[in-house]
Amino acid sequence: MRKQYTKQKISKLPKAVEDCHQLIKWMISHIDKFPRARKFTLGDRIESKLLQILEDLVAASYLKDKRSLLQRANLNLEVTRHLWRLAFELKSIAVKSFEYGARLMFELGRQIGGWLKAA
Repeated sequence: MRKQYTKQKISKLPKAVEDCHQLIKWMISHIDKFPRARKFTLGDRIESKLLQILEDLVAASYLKDKRSLLQRANLNLEVTRHLWRLAFELKSIAVKSFEYGARLMFELGRQIGGWLKAA
């Protein structure tokens, strides 16, 4: 039987986990539109970094000592920001998409940083 996620189960996760999930959904739709020459290099790297961030955040939500996972997630987010900027500079994404994605990553970084301070 397939397990259904309810709003109650999702709401138990930290906001950073849900926001990272939403960021990945949004970014993948934009990565899919990258030119072929960039989709399988830069696009795959951005996607894999975001997925690693999500994995680290989910794992951190279950552990008492979450500092190392949050630090790794923060580092991967910083690398992703640079890759996103590079995608913009190589004209793989539009200005408004770049700005919106950058804002989402900035907000996620604030949440991870706050969570890291609390840990």
